[in-house]
Parts: sequence; structure tokens; C-alpha cells
Amino acid sequence: MKNIMVSGNIFAAVSAAILCVASGHQVFAQGHEADVMPSDSTGELCAPRYGVTVFSVNYLREKPDFAAELGNQALMGTPVEILDESGYWRKVRTPEPYVAWCVDMGVKEMSPEEMSEYIAAEKIVCTADYSVVWNIPGDVLRPARGSKERQKICDIVAGDLLPYSGRTEKGCYEVRLLTGETGYIRRGDAAIFSDWAAERSPEADNIIETATDYLGVPYLWGGTSIKGVDCSGLTRMAWFMNGILLPRNASQQARAGKPVPVEADTVTYPVDSLDGFVSSPDFRDEMLRRISSLQKGDLIFFGSPAVYGADSTVLGRERITHVGIYLGEGRFIHSSRVVRINSLIPGTPDFYDLSGRMIKARRIIGSGPDDGVIPITSSPAYFPWH
Repeated sequence: MKNIMVSGNIFAAVSAAILCVASGHQVFAQGHEADVMPSDSTGELCAPRYGVTVFSVNYLREKPDFAAELGNQALMGTPVEILDESGYWRKVRTPEPYVAWCVDMGVKEMSPEEMSEYIAAEKIVCTADYSVVWNIPGDVLRPARGSKERQKICDIVAGDLLPYSGRTEKGCYEVRLLTGETGYIRRGDAAIFSDWAAERSPEADNIIETATDYLGVPYLWGGTSIKGVDCSGLTRMAWFMNGILLPRNASQQARAGKPVPVEADTVTYPVDSLDGFVSSPDFRDEMLRRISSLQKGDLIFFGSPAVYGADSTVLGRERITHVGIYLGEGRFIHSSRVVRINSLIPGTPDFYDLSGRMIKARRIIGSGPDDGVIPITSSPAYFPWH
């Protein structure tokens, strides 16, 4: 693996650190100055523009149009770089990195100095699946219906970040929304972000517990939140809520962590023609062999293997199309039409009929930055750069 040194602004550093495995190189980011800047239509360098997402879940689309494909979601409090604008749309780059469009109301623009202050400031992280920011503290679990005093400011979901005022009142954290409002979050639904991040323990049982919180959540292409997840959105959130940043897409996650041998026999059992042998006893033995090295919490990947010619030339590249989290005993959790648990072993009641396409596995647990597995506490998008 080749080492590459990158210097640039905060998002160059984040992009290099988190996505180093996507290119098959190890990338080391250094610096915090804004010496890598976007250019305008004339090619002239522009001052960098930054912002922070303000909706509970920002919907990022591939084009500046509500009818465009959903590409990703960014949780509240996520720093972004603003690359372009079109009407009321803003083209942003998130820390994964991912480039897409969101509406202007969904991002609070900041100067580089304001962005640095925001990253350094203490925050509150939402730890409940769903919660609410209220305009006044108190018994926020059951506010009086139709109350003119207590009103909802906005909803929040797991992983959302809000600036913390340093005050608690009547069982609530007081937060300063980026819209300028002061709000209150029930303490049982949130935590102080720096403490929470330092206490995360990305062990198998914790990862699995987080993933199972999403059971029944509908599949949403581009989704990375409790409001809807795709397959890699589920795996990314399972690790994010346990203090680890993974790349966004399944094909990128398939390069993170350490390899786990699967050795799928796709010659005898080609992945594009499963129907003829899924009920065969030999295929059951094949799947038991494939999973023999897996451990709880491993990422398992589905797709098509690389195809090589007689002289070892590549005739077809590996294609990863799906990812899940291994639970042990042949079962895994994944987002496929809905977040659900299935078995990889033929003949079981919850057998996943595309199990024969499981061709790869990676061990994230126990891996580190050299393997493309970044702790939140080490990310300059979430904590001051050191």
C-alpha cells in the first residue's frame, strides 16, 4: 500500500483520513489551513465556504431538484464545505466525503473562523432514536396539548449534534440552535458529545445492539438515519453511534478494516444463477464453509467477484452491491426492503435467497486508522485538529 501525504483545509483532511481506503492507498492528512480552495466558473480560486447542517436529517440530492435522486443524508450538526449554489440549492461536501445538493435552509453558512469555533465548542448528541427540541424546559415528555407556552422547535434523531450552552434546567439540556433559537432537550435522550465520544466502545455486542434498533425501518436509497437507511447507511450508523467513522458506500466499506477469508466457490455456484442450487445439500456445505472464519460484528459483502483470464488479466472487476453485519450462527442484519435479520444457511426459515452472492468480509472491530477505520475523536470534522 502506497503512502500519500495530503495538506489542505479541514475537509481535505477529513476526506483523506476517512476515505483513504477507497483508492487503495494509505493517506495521511496534515494541516488545517485553507490552502485548497474551490474555483469559480472562470477557474479563479475562491475563498472556501463552510456550513453546518441544521435539519434533523438533511436530504442530499444528486442534482439541485427535489425530483432528483437521493444520494445521502447528513445529520444535524454535520460540518460541510459549500462548493456551489443554484437558486435556493447549495452543493455541499460532507466529511465522508460525499458531494450532493441540499436546500439553503438546511445549512447555516459560516466563515472559516466560525467553523473552527463551532468544531471546538461543546455539543449535545442525541442518543435516542427520536426526540424533540422544545422552546422551554420542564416536563417535555407530556406537554399539554395545545399549550401556547411549550412548543416544539424541531425534531432530532440519533446522532444529531447541537451546540450546548453549558446549562441544564428541569431535567433538560439547554442548546443553542444554529437558527439562533434557544431550546431544551430531555437529558434522557441526549448526552454531552465529548464525554459520549470518549466513552464509546465499538465492540461486537454494542454494534449489534445499535443495528437492531433499526429493525423494521424501511429501506431508503441514500438513507443514513433512523428515518430510513440503505444497506451501507445502516452499517455506517451502527458504527457512528459507537464512535467510529466508516466510508459511506458498501464498495468503500469493503476496503476498510482487515480482510476475513471467505473463499467463495463462485465457479461451482455462480452468483448470477442461484436458483438452480440453493436447495442442494452441497450448497449448504459451501455456505457453512464461507462463514467458518466470520466473527460477530464482521461486515459481510454481496456482489460479483473479479473475473480473470488465463494470463491473470482482469476481465471483470469485483462489484460490491450489498453489505450486512454478521450476528453469529449464520445470521446477519441488513437493510433490504426493510431492516431485517436473515440467515446465510440454506434450509433455515429465515434464509436470505441471495446469500450465494456473499463473496467478501471485513473485520472492522480491532482495526484502526491505518485500515480506514477512524474514531470520531480523531476526526477534524468533529473535534479540533491536533
